[in-house]
Amino acid sequence: MALDRRAELGEFLRSRRARLKPEELGVPDHGGRRRVPGLRREELARLAGVSVDHYVRLEQGRTLHFSEAVLDAVARALRLDDVERGHLYRLARPYTEPAGAPERRPQRVRSGLRRLLDAATDVPVYIVGRYTEVLAWNALAAALITDFGALAPADRNFARMVFLDEGMRSLYADWRGKAADIVGYLRLDVGRHPGDPAAAALVEELSAASPEFREIWAEHGLKEKTHGRYVYRHPVVGTLDLGFETLRLPDDPDQALIAHTVEQDSPSHAALRLLAATHRSVSVR
Repeated sequence: MALDRRAELGEFLRSRRARLKPEELGVPDHGGRRRVPGLRREELARLAGVSVDHYVRLEQGRTLHFSEAVLDAVARALRLDDVERGHLYRLARPYTEPAGAPERRPQRVRSGLRRLLDAATDVPVYIVGRYTEVLAWNALAAALITDFGALAPADRNFARMVFLDEGMRSLYADWRGKAADIVGYLRLDVGRHPGDPAAAALVEELSAASPEFREIWAEHGLKEKTHGRYVYRHPVVGTLDLGFETLRLPDDPDQALIAHTVEQDSPSHAALRLLAATHRSVSVR
């Protein structure tokens, strides 16, 4: 079963309407208690400069043939950022599965990229593919996060690990923040491949197994992994405050190389060097 894009579109738009505050947008209050938070449909339509019927048809997913002008107007009225705007356009426009259906093909990492990971010995580096699947990693990434090579291929998935592996809760100082990032990244990825039943199956699996996943998924957050930082609480070397940078592969944008960074001569730098020194070689194959 593939993603229900019409339902996803409606839930996304309602979640963005709900976060808007009428008083901040100059929407007049005519009295009466609001049954739901945020703007009413007719108020949003008025701000966007489209008919109420047009907006209702968009939110209810009655058709996926809206003009760019209408989507632009709705995006502006909803105060969407660039990531949210792109997500709206993907959901609200017709989707045709491309020839060869790349989401049906196994994800593979080029040998040159594997050699690049092997050569990076002083920082954790790994490659993530569709739906948060971990495709390749270096020894220090395995030492920091988990022994990916010891996991079954299906379990080398950040969404599964973060929500179903109790050890991950103690590894991340801000587990909730990491979980929200993973869900936002997954939702964005699922929107890029609405015809892939594997995406819907993963969401269904995690929804059934984790109340926290269901809660965060219902928030409709989106997260494009670009750069940031995480604080780790490693059982061997203690606290590591690490940044990360993400590089999308030009010939396969579904794959992202994530490299951690650390401030020179900081306590985290010392801890990372200790981790590298004490950890024996781990296979990245």
